[in-house]
Amino acid sequence: MSANIEQAIDESLYSRQLYVLGHEAMKKMSTAHVLIVGLKGLGVEIAKNVVLAGVKSVTLYDPEPAQISDLSTQFYLTEEDIGKPRAQVTQPKLAELNQYVPVHLLENELTEDVLKNYKVVVITDMPLSKQLQISDICHANNIHFISTEVRGLFGRIFNDFGPMFEIMDATGEEPLTGMIAGISKDEEGVITCLDEVRHGLEDGAYVTFKEIEGMEELNNCTPRKIKVLGPYTFSIGDTSNFGDYKNGGIFTEVKMPKQVDFKSFRESLTSPDFLISDFAKFDRPMQLHLGFQALHAFVEKHGRYPKPRNEQDAAEVFEKTKELAENLEEKPEIDEKLIKELAYQSQGELSPMVAVFGGMAAQEVLKAVSGKFSPIHQVMYFDALEALPTSVTLSEELCAPVGSRYDGQIAVFGREFQEKIANTNEFLVGAGAIGCEMLKNWAMMGLGAGAKGHLTITDMDTIEKSNLNRQFLFRAGDVGKLKSECAAAAVTKMNSDLKNKITIHQERVGPDTEHIYDDDFFESLDGVTNALDNVEARKYMDRRCVYYRKPLLESGTLGTKGNTQVIIPFLTESYSSSQDPPEKSIPICTLKNFPNAIEHTIQWARDLFEGYFKQPADNVNLYLTQPNFVEATLKQGGSSKETLESVNNYLAADKPENFDDCITWARLKFEELYSNNIRQLLFNFPPDAVTSTGQLFWSGPKRAPSPLLFDVNNKTHFDFIVHAANLHAYNYGIKGEADEAYIRKALDNVMVPEFKPKEGVKIQVQENEAVENDSGVDSLDDLINKLPSPSSFGSFRMQPAEFEKDDDSNHHIDFITAASNLRAMNYGITIADRHRTKFIAGKIIPAIATTTALVTGLVCLELYKIIDGKKDLEQYKNGFVNLALPFFGFSEPIAAPALEYNGVKFTLWDRFDIDRDMTLQEFIDYFQKEHNLEVTMVSSGVSMLYSFFLNKKKAAERLGMKLSKLVETISKKPIPPHVKSLIFEVCVNDVNDEDVDVPYVRVRIRQ
Repeated sequence: MSANIEQAIDESLYSRQLYVLGHEAMKKMSTAHVLIVGLKGLGVEIAKNVVLAGVKSVTLYDPEPAQISDLSTQFYLTEEDIGKPRAQVTQPKLAELNQYVPVHLLENELTEDVLKNYKVVVITDMPLSKQLQISDICHANNIHFISTEVRGLFGRIFNDFGPMFEIMDATGEEPLTGMIAGISKDEEGVITCLDEVRHGLEDGAYVTFKEIEGMEELNNCTPRKIKVLGPYTFSIGDTSNFGDYKNGGIFTEVKMPKQVDFKSFRESLTSPDFLISDFAKFDRPMQLHLGFQALHAFVEKHGRYPKPRNEQDAAEVFEKTKELAENLEEKPEIDEKLIKELAYQSQGELSPMVAVFGGMAAQEVLKAVSGKFSPIHQVMYFDALEALPTSVTLSEELCAPVGSRYDGQIAVFGREFQEKIANTNEFLVGAGAIGCEMLKNWAMMGLGAGAKGHLTITDMDTIEKSNLNRQFLFRAGDVGKLKSECAAAAVTKMNSDLKNKITIHQERVGPDTEHIYDDDFFESLDGVTNALDNVEARKYMDRRCVYYRKPLLESGTLGTKGNTQVIIPFLTESYSSSQDPPEKSIPICTLKNFPNAIEHTIQWARDLFEGYFKQPADNVNLYLTQPNFVEATLKQGGSSKETLESVNNYLAADKPENFDDCITWARLKFEELYSNNIRQLLFNFPPDAVTSTGQLFWSGPKRAPSPLLFDVNNKTHFDFIVHAANLHAYNYGIKGEADEAYIRKALDNVMVPEFKPKEGVKIQVQENEAVENDSGVDSLDDLINKLPSPSSFGSFRMQPAEFEKDDDSNHHIDFITAASNLRAMNYGITIADRHRTKFIAGKIIPAIATTTALVTGLVCLELYKIIDGKKDLEQYKNGFVNLALPFFGFSEPIAAPALEYNGVKFTLWDRFDIDRDMTLQEFIDYFQKEHNLEVTMVSSGVSMLYSFFLNKKKAAERLGMKLSKLVETISKKPIPPHVKSLIFEVCVNDVNDEDVDVPYVRVRIRQ
């Protein structure tokens, strides 16, 4: 691998991208030179994403001077750059993004000799005739060629990666693996997997095997093609000449390279292969394929694109499209309205469309140079015509350029709609990867830049080095600063109209900040856009948007996968209306005694970290500072003895005086974990043990372990000592030590007691099996009496190790890696490197800039619709994309489900609004009189205020109280001054005396 790329990985710059692409793909990328032709918005978006990804070099070619309309999408140009060559202005700004990727300028002509210097050529802005010449050169010289362009709400991309292009990994998914229950000896050998564990393989997949007993010929065999027979079985071909299967075995999917042939650009004009981007528009690709060619013919004839909304120009493009269609054997039906719309918008450039195609095309560049993932084969068209506004007039006059930086957007939407965009008040929650891309798009759109417009950003996080790979608004000098502050400053430089139009917050959104994000704040908003990385915060913002009836735009990414969701008041369901199934947890008995996969040992090691270096220190500090700690611990029941033993050990037996004591502690822990505990397990269940049914105990998912003999020359053994000792020292404020000779010498002096297995030790075998965990010999009373007096420790406090995955000097990931791999060695599990361990233990979400760019583009297309005020559910689109496959799926949002009471229909967006504080009796009477509903119970939050079974005296007292006073009385808390309304939930009976669901109630208590 390139030294530059290796260094960038070591410095965490590519940490999240690495989990998407892998070392092998990044190694290939690090040797690739990429040429990007055309530095308007789309060209610079592609260049930005490719530079962030880490290719060998990027070269820019665009001798044309910048124009005012370029500023609609080209975020590295300002008003001062008008008239200067686009490439010259853009190059230094792109070069700032990644110190490991040089960005060059090309000033020579695009001759064959020049083009041969590049692995990939991307063209975004060039006459079609010239593109065809360049594509022919590329096809003949095995230079990968990509042509892409955006015209208003239309876009296209074309790939030619040459003949016999090799795809190393078509999906990028982790290879499937599973445990084997049986293998038939037959001409068509059948593999049966363990019960209740689906293999997940597809017909035609390839697998190999290991750890099979009996039919050893299959172990490490050449990958065998499979045929799926059912969810738990598949066949692998002839096994009749092999030995008899006895026991065990693991299958692992093998990703086999496959070759794909690409036609040239010239061939594809008349014989295209389409990737469908939206199955609701399956009849459009061929029409747009011809329409774009007609558009280029118009440009070559007139030296310009059709004028916005000009009927004469549009008619000429339509006639040319029909002429091209007549030359085809299968003549498509041409939709005049569709083709004319393409002509009307062709001068327009929209930042969201640039983001969509910029992310997509950059990912295709990475596929071309790495062989990772399946390329678009070969041409894809996409349009977002649903975003065209209907609330304003679109005319030639109103869409004509006005010499504004927004002329590219005005060409599509007109001046009236540009005013609406500018006077929007939007709240962005999160300024990380999605937040940065969102703000860039908003700056180009002019969102919030008008007299009545405003943007509010909140993000409590500061910038880390690993953010720089995909959060492109930040630079190395910003590390340690607030994300919201730096992001706002960066986009204000991109568009000076945003000066004094952005409010920055650093407070987390949640119940504890509702005095900041209060009624006045939310009521002033036109909408909310989430750029969050956790479900709980998303659900909270969803509840707030439902309450204040504000549209919410939701999105997320996971590697090459991305999703978008639009939530519209009174129209769609909310984000919280549906949720993903919970992640499968690892059974406790598997973690403790029967691991069979590296994920099990990593989770065990992660728990071990908490159990050695975090929780005991917390407990000790509580014991030393809280007089009632013992009593409170005893109330916890089951784990109380274990907690008190831990406190006693960490304050007495395990309390080190110096670093040598820490080394001793670590060495004894090694012996306990990887030798003694394993020997005890094998004492209880010997390797040849059988169950009550006569089956081998160590079979199926249970792997028989073997104890480790400590070897100071074994790197993993030694690493465990180093990192465990340093973490133990940290807990006690003792200076750590990394000198290998020093630690080796100290290890020579450690006396390790001989282990003898204990009789009567209970070991949990089944998940639902209760096992009394008596961890010590002392009774609970003896243990309490043994605890040292807190007063004898003065001001001493331990330092808990708060897990932090991104600090490579803190020993956290290194300890977990060593601890996990040692346990894997115990159980014969293939070990994992530090990189994979960090990914699993740190629960890292894989991320890449390409997906983020595309997803935010899709979100902003929905924002146009919200600003337009569209009320038709069919006009909105929820999206799911997977750039690896590639797959694009769009669907209309799910409508908000309706319920009914007394013939009145309502959804989650409805409520009862009462505009004044009133007594509880008035409240009950209101429902009876106005809605014919009998109130049987009233609650607010966790406080029950009234119920039909309340005793008469209490009921009488409460019925006469104002609702606000009643809430304060029952909850025993004053209502905060920022709260203007209270929420009440009611149980009611309808006219038929049936219990029915009704909306919640909002009562205004302050104006």
